[in-house]
Amino acid sequence: MSTEMTRPILVAPDLAVSEKRTRVWDPVVRIVHWTVVLGVFANLTVLRESSDAHQIAGYIVFGAVACRIAWGLFASGHARFSSFAPTPGKVVSYFKAMREHKAPRYVGHNPAGSVMIFGLIFLLLLISVTGWMMSLDQFWGVRWVEQVHEIVANSIIVAVFIHVLAAILVSFKHKENLPLSMITGRKRPAAEGDVDNAPPAGRR
Repeated sequence: MSTEMTRPILVAPDLAVSEKRTRVWDPVVRIVHWTVVLGVFANLTVLRESSDAHQIAGYIVFGAVACRIAWGLFASGHARFSSFAPTPGKVVSYFKAMREHKAPRYVGHNPAGSVMIFGLIFLLLLISVTGWMMSLDQFWGVRWVEQVHEIVANSIIVAVFIHVLAAILVSFKHKENLPLSMITGRKRPAAEGDVDNAPPAGRR
């Protein structure tokens, strides 16, 4: 990834500019996000013991995740995986800045959020695969498959809790409602010291 893609975009502070909103999350990202949220919540609560409905919700979640993976590979802007793919250096630097209370605001996903996004995608794929395996005669009643499925489900609960808590904390820190931005798709544009990690227009 070129440094051009990750270089902070510096904009002179201006009250009029700060009141504007720029589109960050496109409709595909938002629809997938809330589909996964609702599907996972349903399967971990009201549909947990309902075999048929649980499977249907699981397939819907898997389809949404597959759509997000395809979109992340071929979309543009902040939806593209390459715009926020975490590297060890970026993650370490970001957590160091957090510890020093100097973490910059990212218009897209920050490095810590990027790790969470890719981690959740992996967990959702794993729980989908093990759930599908449990529906096959070959793996019906196989204990290790059930155990992996249960462990992944519990891991998703923990990851979601951390994800929501982090979103709330970052929202307070940067005075920006991150959950709301995943509904409207819009956030404040980059100002001085912020990082806009979307690829330049026209770059794929």
